[in-house]
Amino acid sequence: MNKLYVVGIGPGDKNMMTEAALDTLKECEVIVGYKTYIDIIKPIFADKEYISTGMGSEAERCTIALERASMGDKTAVISSGDPEVYGMAGLCIELGKNFPDVDIEIIAGVTAALSGGAVAGAPLGHDFAVISLSDLLTPWEKIELRLELSAKADMAICLYNPSSKKRGDYLKKACDIILAYRKNDTVCALVRNIGRPGESCRILTLGQLRAAHTDMFTTVFIGNSQTVRIGKYMVTPRGYTLREV
Repeated sequence: MNKLYVVGIGPGDKNMMTEAALDTLKECEVIVGYKTYIDIIKPIFADKEYISTGMGSEAERCTIALERASMGDKTAVISSGDPEVYGMAGLCIELGKNFPDVDIEIIAGVTAALSGGAVAGAPLGHDFAVISLSDLLTPWEKIELRLELSAKADMAICLYNPSSKKRGDYLKKACDIILAYRKNDTVCALVRNIGRPGESCRILTLGQLRAAHTDMFTTVFIGNSQTVRIGKYMVTPRGYTLREV
């Protein structure tokens, strides 16, 4: 049976790709993906045929990959981070119903919540929510509700896509919602360019986060009521130390 691999390439650095992802892409003949992600892995796999599409062409991208796989080509669709987390896995499976001769296999990757969390320390040591602030596919009203309920439940929160040219004030809006349930000095972190040149991390308070500059290369971590700053790190304790005492 023909096969299509949907591969998570992690944050971009080869050292942060899983061995399974590297082995899979090494064996594939055709690699399909968003142009930015294709540019990241081209230096690693220079001998492949690459097909790229722009933002908003996700269905086209997956369909092309399925077509190539159905022709017998060893094909992979790549996603940054993990393909199940705001990636191509679900869409490929949905569209794959039209290609019964293609078996789809998902190759997990390291999503920004985990790779960025490692840079910041241990911000997700307890229950947490991952929420995208992009309203391109999700109504803002639903995003607001998810923010409110996560904050009310005292969950640590990781925000993807915190702002863009068209959504310059969305992080501020999110902080205002969360501030109804969290203190102004709640520990937060901004991690940018995870696993890429220029990687940076800034620990700050929720009040400071409200006015912070971010972009689509930034992942935001907002602590719960137990989160603390320890040196250069943000830590949300699981409770082991308290239990031992």
